[in-house]
Amino acid sequence: MACQGAPNGLGSAIGSAAKAHFVFVPLMFQGHVIPAVDTALLLATHGALASVVATPYNAARIRPTIDFARKSGLPIRLVELPLDCAAEGLPEGADDVDKIPLGLEVNYFRALTLLTEPLERHLRAHPPYPTCIVSDFYHAWTVQVAANLKVPRLCFFSMCAFCVLCQHNVERYNSYDGVADDNEPVVVPGVERRIEVTRAQAPGFLRAPGFEKLADEIELALAESDGIVMNSFMEMEPEYVTGYAAARKMKVWTIGPVSLYHQHAATLAKRGNTTTATDADESLRWLDGKEPSTVVYVSFGSIVHADPKQVVELGLGLEASGHPFVWVLKNTDLYGEDVREFLRDLEERVAGRGMLIRGWSPQVLILNHAAVGGFVTHCGWNSTLEAIAAGLPIVTWPHFSDQFLNEKLAVEVLGIGVSVGIKEPLMWVAKKEIVVGREVVEAAIRSIMDGGGEGKERRRKALALSEKARTAVQKGGSSLANLLDLIKHFELDAGGCTAVQKDA
Repeated sequence: MACQGAPNGLGSAIGSAAKAHFVFVPLMFQGHVIPAVDTALLLATHGALASVVATPYNAARIRPTIDFARKSGLPIRLVELPLDCAAEGLPEGADDVDKIPLGLEVNYFRALTLLTEPLERHLRAHPPYPTCIVSDFYHAWTVQVAANLKVPRLCFFSMCAFCVLCQHNVERYNSYDGVADDNEPVVVPGVERRIEVTRAQAPGFLRAPGFEKLADEIELALAESDGIVMNSFMEMEPEYVTGYAAARKMKVWTIGPVSLYHQHAATLAKRGNTTTATDADESLRWLDGKEPSTVVYVSFGSIVHADPKQVVELGLGLEASGHPFVWVLKNTDLYGEDVREFLRDLEERVAGRGMLIRGWSPQVLILNHAAVGGFVTHCGWNSTLEAIAAGLPIVTWPHFSDQFLNEKLAVEVLGIGVSVGIKEPLMWVAKKEIVVGREVVEAAIRSIMDGGGEGKERRRKALALSEKARTAVQKGGSSLANLLDLIKHFELDAGGCTAVQKDA
């Protein structure tokens, strides 16, 4: 790659031609946006300039966090670009991924590619010139932006190395060849531990009908990237980080857990928040009245909308467990009156012992509250890593995508989780109705909260991982060292080159 430097004197516009300028282009789903913003904040904290690209709906969600950081003096900025939904047959407002009509998901991804020219124009017109594009790996179109600007492009993973290595290897070694049943297990090749997956659990990124072209473009763009930035930490999964770096033949910077950037409640309350500080305060005050490590926190993330039957069974299982709980429910207004009435009745029966939150919750603050002792999770990577950072054992309840591999990491590799037994996707590509019964819910909760000797061992391992996570982001830790090395790699030298460009 030829050295580009800062054309037209743009580098000198900020008084330092050497400053690294990272441009983050996250996928506009909360689970991808939040860790990308956290990573941008971390880089800005250590002197790099960070720009975060977002479409209007998502820009509105993250603006409070960016504004708070800017007022604190951090060199970070928000780049808002409109999304042309109509051009790809999407209704107005589909910038909010919750409003993408069923069956038009591929149209949304095509609409994102239309940001190529607007983003390039913006970056050329608004100094300082970028020294690196940090793109969510789903955004293959950013290859063209980086090539036109003649700057390096890194892929950002809001996933763990275990997940991406397992997925890479089953595809690389054609493990599903000759396997007709999507639910027939195969052994993941090229990893030390025996791990079994099915095509239903690990089909490949966007390997679904209608997405074939996009999936191929994603793989090609990933193979050609100049490195990987990953929200994980070396001490948790060293063999998988080194294994993935070797398999891809590229550098992997593990810089997590990035949620630990937020050392103050004020910034945590803004992180992904769509409500008010009062809502966050109410849940924390409720937890203040509970004994240490007695409360179960239940949340299935920003995408999952549980089946009505499952809502009832989960609620009854929580009630029967006997443990205090905080249960976060998404879009309860979409349920029928029977489910809403069930939830109201449940609240009355468990008044004082159970708290229902309808909508957003300050998850990291809750997980780190002394009263919380366990987490029932969909195994999204952000939630899983936030539980690890908080030292909590988890009940694993995967729904789709990387969540099944995250469950395997938690249960089979790290030994901090108890599964409810889900073996195939529950949404998008689900082929049948699957409902986890109240008895299974109750047993799983009792297992992580009580659990005898096995429960104590899970909790011990979770606490040990938490200590390693916090050490990793401190001075002398692997993640902080990687973060500083990342900045060094993308600073400009006197000739206008980054270290990556000189090595290319």
